[in-house]
Amino acid sequence: MSDEQFNLFTDTKQTSSPLAHRVRPLTVDHFFGQEKTLHKIDKLNLTNLPHIIFWGPPGCGKTTIAKILAKMAKYEFYTFNAVLGGVNDLRKIIKECLSTKETTGSKSIIFIDEIHRFNKGQQDALLPYLESGDFILLGATTESPNTSLNKAILSRVQCWPLNPLDESAIATLIQHTSETEDLALDPEVSKFLVKHSNGDARSTLNQLETLIINKEKIRELTPKQIIKDYLFSQRRYDKNQDRHYDVISAFIKSVRGSDANAAILWLAVMLDGGEDIEFIARRLIVLASEDVGNADPRALQVATSAHYGIKNIGMPEARIILAQATTYLANAPKSNASYLAIDRALEFIKENSTVEVPTHLRNHHPDKKKYKYSHSFENHWVSQIYEKTQETFYESSKLGYEKMQDDYLNRIKN
Repeated sequence: MSDEQFNLFTDTKQTSSPLAHRVRPLTVDHFFGQEKTLHKIDKLNLTNLPHIIFWGPPGCGKTTIAKILAKMAKYEFYTFNAVLGGVNDLRKIIKECLSTKETTGSKSIIFIDEIHRFNKGQQDALLPYLESGDFILLGATTESPNTSLNKAILSRVQCWPLNPLDESAIATLIQHTSETEDLALDPEVSKFLVKHSNGDARSTLNQLETLIINKEKIRELTPKQIIKDYLFSQRRYDKNQDRHYDVISAFIKSVRGSDANAAILWLAVMLDGGEDIEFIARRLIVLASEDVGNADPRALQVATSAHYGIKNIGMPEARIILAQATTYLANAPKSNASYLAIDRALEFIKENSTVEVPTHLRNHHPDKKKYKYSHSFENHWVSQIYEKTQETFYESSKLGYEKMQDDYLNRIKN
């Protein structure tokens, strides 16, 4: 590989800057990964750029792509962080863009990082300028634009999704950076970085920088010692985005499917990610009624006891309580009969007029004397009409304790 091909990065002489900043690529030719996005850029008319929101996880190249695009189009590039700046700061930048357009006739690009942090008022402040095309808006967000941006903004921008970088792109990044920074990287260490990168280039480069800073110290260490003492595994989790909902969904479905092993795995993922333990316990309470029900009435007791326990114990011991409740519910016989019954009854109520109470069941009515007191009869049961809809709402699953209940009722009724 030629020396020219190694010169892929910006600010290589600024050794005081973080490695991830120093090696940020300047051109699409040297951007690793995101082939679909690069293909879209190749098809763009650079003299008439659209407003674009880049949406993807941290470290996937959103800011880098925006800067490369601005350089290709040869537009003035202004950056704004939605966390650090307010509307007044943004208006100052917009004023500069309008001045540039008036004096040179050329548009500018405003890149808004973490644009999902803008509230409705801040987003609305952009609308007239986007409508008239006074500047080009490029934005970056880790949250779905469909939920974090208002409809007026969405109708004026293109949303480009970016994915976590694949292992091939991460491997290429590690190789080129190691060679550029004169770091002799053992293949086992490189493999660990690739495998545990979680598709995050910035985080991978931060770990690589640790090795570069300590390259004299690690020279005599084995790969296993380097991994143990200097590196760590990247694991992605969030508490209110897709990963949060995907993992809890897998957890609930594993318990419902009676796979205790899978359920424990997903529980561990949530605990490792810092998930709210009360949220997990609440979901187990719902599951105990929805999916286990009266097939094992003790399931609800276990779940509610677990909720009480973890509130009073806390982590790390709470993990044991949650594990017990999870495995109990996973291994319990399953029935959603109660869940289906109440939904059928509610649907019936909504589709019909007021359901009248039979006169012999009313609190005050002459016919109340016709009510038959169950405990006065053999087996504490007597045939009696309790509602007149003639609809069947509850159907036993004939599993677990529900089967025992069926057998008991059949015995006393016959």
